[in-house]
Amino acid sequence: MTSDHHTPPPRRLAARALETTAENPWPVRLLSSKINDYIARMSPLWVEGQIVQLNRRNGAGMAFLTLRDTDVDMSLPVAVQARVLSAMSAPLEEGAHVVVHARPTFWPKRGSLQLQADQLRPVGVGELLARIEQLKRVLAAEGLFAAERKLSLPFLPACVGLICGRESKAEHDVVVNAHARWPALRFEIREVAVQGAHAVPEVLGALRELDADPAVEVIVVARGGGAVEDLLPFSNEALVRAAAACRTPLVSAIGHETDSPLLDLVADYRASTPTDAAKRIVPDVAEERRRLDHARQRMRLAVTGRLAAEQRGLDHLRSRPVIAEPHALVTAREEEVIRLRTAARRAFGWRADRAAGELRAAHAHLRALSPLATLARGYSVLRTGEGRVVRAATDVTAGERLQALLATGRLEVDVVSAAEGQRAAGPQPEADVRSL
Repeated sequence: MTSDHHTPPPRRLAARALETTAENPWPVRLLSSKINDYIARMSPLWVEGQIVQLNRRNGAGMAFLTLRDTDVDMSLPVAVQARVLSAMSAPLEEGAHVVVHARPTFWPKRGSLQLQADQLRPVGVGELLARIEQLKRVLAAEGLFAAERKLSLPFLPACVGLICGRESKAEHDVVVNAHARWPALRFEIREVAVQGAHAVPEVLGALRELDADPAVEVIVVARGGGAVEDLLPFSNEALVRAAAACRTPLVSAIGHETDSPLLDLVADYRASTPTDAAKRIVPDVAEERRRLDHARQRMRLAVTGRLAAEQRGLDHLRSRPVIAEPHALVTAREEEVIRLRTAARRAFGWRADRAAGELRAAHAHLRALSPLATLARGYSVLRTGEGRVVRAATDVTAGERLQALLATGRLEVDVVSAAEGQRAAGPQPEADVRSL
């Protein structure tokens, strides 16, 4: 008997992941199987990380731990035989840095990845310090430690962000010393793990939170002293880079004077101790008052001294004769003017009298030499009609009209006769008589 219903043929699944479609997907079991096959083909490898959990039961053949990446929040479970841990020279503790030789294994039912370890080796302090030194050179080459990148701390912040351990002495040192210096200071405190596996993410989260708070004007990261391994989180690359990107001024107070994690180098100010950080972030109110009083005293002395100096100068000016008796200068100049004017008049009168005498003498001498003086004694000068002076009888002819120039007046004379005779005695007129 035949049936009208036929069973559909089984769906042919894609052979590879890139051949899957929405109409032809892989079931979960197939994906898990594929992942398991792929991971099973992987070779054992060495993995580095930090132990954040360690579960080891007495008498159990296996121990389980969680291996966390030191720079990012990522971890993997690790299973290791108890005998491997027992064979180690020193017992492992949470927070230790180790390298693990393991084979990756995948659990298809849970869909989880696990490492099956057969060797564990702790990373020595010397090796960790060498890695930190290498990271220091890399960050220095990028300029993260440059002085020009560092921000100036505010003179008097109203609110300070404090990152410290839970109920730690570092918190007490910072808060108590800062309030002793400036009681009105307010703190935003974030208590976090400052060592161990959770130190980096907790400090990093608190730093970002405080940096995003606009009320916080400066951030202090404080921790007391400790072993080199305890301070390793503060040389973590992710934490150091986050501190370099911080927009709020950052003060690092990690460990003691001899401790120098990388956070100290990237911070805007490195305090040797938490107490030193408290002294740096706020001024001492008592000291500031003393400085203010001293400044006021110096200002008062300066003003008083300046006024006294100006008063002495004014008194000196007022004591001068020109200020005490202003008219004395005018009187002295008036007397001098009168004296000079009298002397000038005397000199001018003497000079005028002397010149008048000289003029009279010259006038008398001139008159004595003048032809007019001769004419005044009865002589005359004869001139022809052309104006020539008649010097001899031969200069004229009979009947010629001459002009006789007397001391006063002139005469018109006619020549009756002209006869040459003996030269008359007496002075003869000079040639210049013609002009008379």
